[in-house]
Amino acid sequence: MTKSTYRSWSGEGKRLGHCFRLCERNVSSPLRLTRNTDLKRINGFCTKPQESPKAPTQSYRHRVPLHKPTDFEKKILLWSGRFKKEEEIPETISFEMLDAAKNKIRVKVSYLMIALTVAGCVYMVIEGKKAAKRHESLTSLNLERKARLREEAAMKAKAD
Repeated sequence: MTKSTYRSWSGEGKRLGHCFRLCERNVSSPLRLTRNTDLKRINGFCTKPQESPKAPTQSYRHRVPLHKPTDFEKKILLWSGRFKKEEEIPETISFEMLDAAKNKIRVKVSYLMIALTVAGCVYMVIEGKKAAKRHESLTSLNLERKARLREEAAMKAKAD
C-alpha cells in the first residue's frame, strides 16, 4: 500500500466520521439513547447525589451468637487441632469456630479416603498379578463352575 493511498483512506475516514456525527444529530431520540450523556439529558435522570439514610439513633452491638458444644463437637474441635486438651475448650464457642473445625475434619477425611482408595487399587493389582501367575481368571473360574453344575445336574437326573 502506498502512502498516497493511505492518506486518501485516512481522509475519507475523517470525512465519514464527520458525516456520521452530523447525521447523528438529526436521528430520532430513541436511537440517541445509546449515548450516556443523551440518556441522562433526555430521560431527566437526576445527577445530584442521593441523600444518605439517617443513622439509627440506637447503637447496635455486634454480638456473635455462642453455642454450647456437645461431646461429639468437642471431639471434632480436638481432632481438628483447634484445642490440645478437652479442658481448654470453653463453655461456649462461636458457630464460625465450629464450622471451621468441621471443615478441617472434612478435608482430613477426604484425604484419608483418597489414600485408602489408592491403597485398595494397589492391593487389587498385586492380587490380580498373583492370580494370573496361578492361571486363575474369571473366565476359567466360570467355566469350572458351569462344568461342576452340569455334572451335578446330570447326576440328579440319573437319580430321578
